[in-house]
Amino acid sequence: MEIISDGLRLRDWAPDDVDALHRAVVHPDVQRWLALPTDPAVNADFALREAPAQREAGAGLHLGVFDASAGTLLGSVALTKINQRHGYAELGFWTAAGARGARVAERATRALLEWAFAELGLGLVGWRARVGNHASRITALRLGFTMEGTGRSLRTDPDGTHSERWAASLLPGDLTEAGRPDSPAVALEARRARVFGGPCPVLTGPGGVRLRPAEERDLPAVVETCRDPETLRWTTVPENYTLADAAGYSLGYQRAQWTAGTAAMFVFTGPDDAYAGNMDLRLTSPGDPLVADVGFSAAPRTRGRGYTTAALRTVCEWGFGTLGLERVEWLAHVGNDASRRVAEKAGFTMEGVRRAGLPHRGERRDVWAGGLVPADLGRTAR
Repeated sequence: MEIISDGLRLRDWAPDDVDALHRAVVHPDVQRWLALPTDPAVNADFALREAPAQREAGAGLHLGVFDASAGTLLGSVALTKINQRHGYAELGFWTAAGARGARVAERATRALLEWAFAELGLGLVGWRARVGNHASRITALRLGFTMEGTGRSLRTDPDGTHSERWAASLLPGDLTEAGRPDSPAVALEARRARVFGGPCPVLTGPGGVRLRPAEERDLPAVVETCRDPETLRWTTVPENYTLADAAGYSLGYQRAQWTAGTAAMFVFTGPDDAYAGNMDLRLTSPGDPLVADVGFSAAPRTRGRGYTTAALRTVCEWGFGTLGLERVEWLAHVGNDASRRVAEKAGFTMEGVRRAGLPHRGERRDVWAGGLVPADLGRTAR
């Protein structure tokens, strides 16, 4: 089995490939997302016995990806769960650490899919990847896959958990052509993948304000803030907030949102780097990836110092410049004058009242609505 396309050679594994294959799959960048064996004997057995057996049975096709001229191992592509009766298979791939940045996975999988649609008569190909594997997701999008959401997996991740998987599918007519420029939507996702595929940054703002990921040392102050009567009055934090609640949200949920690329959630501090509040930028606007919304809370001891305004303006500037946002929205229950003052000082324009705009402890309440666009950042804060 051999496919030569776009400077690549896709072929069956051979005995001479075993050492290079093992070195590639045990690299931390591959192991981070794929629970591949780390035993060289197991990898050799798969390449030389199991892969040919799956191909012979018509159940799977596993190919090495090599540089067509130099013969260097660049990665692997596979079709698994092949069911020719129903015209279905699932796509898998990985790229060797030293071959990244040249769209090897995209080029190789496009060649394999073109062959599979023509020779196997497939009518639908599925793709799944662990949430957070932005490089794989961008490859799938560039190939023309349609994202269908997330779901739980029976497979165990390298850390022993059963995390969620992104899922997508591809019809034969959806496969993109080689060399086609990214659509605006895919280009935006690729831009954000480079951000969310790395660690959450530390942002600096005026007056010594910093926005950073939450740390364990922040948890007592988070509990104090969430038990404060004003916080309970205007937000939906649970009553009788505990350290376990704070850890689950600050060290669990916030990090998971960053990994998924759906929100950037920061702790903000003053010059002393002590917890002063939370600042969330959420990328969950239905149908419009260029719009985000903000939510924030301030620790009682820091209110009135301007930290929240500085943090809000800083996170919006970062969202416009780094994530390519074109609008940020702010909502607060009517009567939350402190939140409104912060938003207005950060440059938000008040746009009116949304009737029963948000739920709050068993009822829906009217909310103020405001918006910020990049041009607003040049205005003098009121």
